[in-house]
Amino acid sequence: MLEARKLSRLTLGPVDLSLEAGEVVALRGASGSGKTLLMRALADLDPCRGDVLLDDVERRAFFAPDWRKAVAWVPAEAGWWSDTVIEHFTDWQVALPLIEELGLSPDCGGWQVSRASTGERQRLALVRAISQQPKVLLLDEPTSGLDRQSVAQVETLIARLAGAGASVLWTTHDEDQAARVASRALLIENGKLAAAA
Repeated sequence: MLEARKLSRLTLGPVDLSLEAGEVVALRGASGSGKTLLMRALADLDPCRGDVLLDDVERRAFFAPDWRKAVAWVPAEAGWWSDTVIEHFTDWQVALPLIEELGLSPDCGGWQVSRASTGERQRLALVRAISQQPKVLLLDEPTSGLDRQSVAQVETLIARLAGAGASVLWTTHDEDQAARVASRALLIENGKLAAAA
C-alpha cells in the first residue's frame, strides 16, 4: 500500500492519499491542476513536505533508486538518454514479452530511439517501468498518443498487473477511460484532492 500524508509542494496540497495493493485509481483534473506535481512528489523526484510510506515503511528509509524502482513514475513524455531502444532496459528478455503484448515489434530493441513514433515511445517507456517489477505505478496519461487498439492493449496489461497486486495511479482526461480502468476516481483542482463525482 502507498500512503501520502500532508504531501505538499509549490501549489500542491496538502494532500492525503492511499492506494491499496491491486487498486487502480484514476486521477483527473484540468491541465495545470497539480496532477504531475503529485506524481513527481510521490515518486520522490522533487523536494516536498509531508510523509510518503510504502507498506508502512517511510520513504526516507529507502535509498532513492530503490524507492523509484518500487514506485515507478511513467511520464507522458519519457526521457531517453542513449541512441538505441535496448540500451534503456536492464533486462531485455524480461521486457520482450511485455513489448510483444503491447503490439510492438520484437526487434525494436535495435531501433534508434528517434525512429520510434510518439506512441511507440510511450509504450516502450511503460514496459521499461513495468519490467522493473514496481509495487506502484504512477501513470501520467499513458495512452494519450495511442490508437484505439494500443489503448486497449495497455488497459488490459495494467488490469493484469493490478490483478497481481500492483497499485496504480492513472491520470487521464478521458472520463470513459477512467470508468473502464479504475475502481475509484479522484479529482485534483488547484492542488487540492477530492473524490470525483
